[in-house]
This record gives sequence, C-alpha cells and structure tokens, in this order.
Amino acid sequence: MPWSRQRRFPRSRASVRAARVFVRQALADWDRLDRLDDVTLCVSELATNALLHGVPPGRQYCVTLTFDGSLLRLAVRDTGDHPAPARPPAEDACSGRGLQLAREVSDDLGVTEHVVGKTVWVVFKTDAGS
Repeated sequence: MPWSRQRRFPRSRASVRAARVFVRQALADWDRLDRLDDVTLCVSELATNALLHGVPPGRQYCVTLTFDGSLLRLAVRDTGDHPAPARPPAEDACSGRGLQLAREVSDDLGVTEHVVGKTVWVVFKTDAGS
C-alpha cells in the first residue's frame, strides 16, 4: 500500500523552508533517507518556482509526497496561470536553472497542466531493500 502525505503552504518565502522540513520529516518517518539530499533540493527548487511563478497573492501551493515501495514521487501544485518554462535559460542568465537542476538529480520530471494551475513533479528510484 502506498504512503502519501500532503500539505498546503502559504505564499511566503518562509514556506520554502517549511516545505523542506515537511518532506524531510515524512522521509524520516518512512525510513526513506537514501535520496534525502536530492529530494530536499528538488522540493526547494519546485516550491521556490511555485512562489515566484505560480502562486497568485492570497493563494497557496500544495506539496505531495508519495512512496509506493520503490518509487518516491514529489509533486508541487500551484494555482497560477504561468506555464512551466519550455526551454533552459540562456547560458549567461543569472537564474532559471531550478527545473534543470531538479531534472539532473531526479530520475524523472514532468509537468501536468490543469484548468487552473499546474503540477510539477519529480520521481526518485529508492533503495527499497533498506
């Protein structure tokens, strides 16, 4: 049976830290620490992107973490109308590499568009035997 946790976070800079704490606590509770650094990095990047580009004032974003025995899925859903970037930033850009970084440390990354907002998700293969 899969394990799942979900929490909503307000549109505030402090919520990125709170999202990291939430994810780290879930992984510790599930004894799934083998990809902790990668998952923590990804929740930071995805939550920051949601704040900067996807959460209108007065709204929240939602972080969902699901573990099914061998795959860990982290998803961040926002309610904005700003689409995920379609291509990497220019080489001389000072920002815009968060999704590229998340793609590199995860095993898969995707975006699911909704009528309102989008969900950006990453998947990690885990060490199911430990």
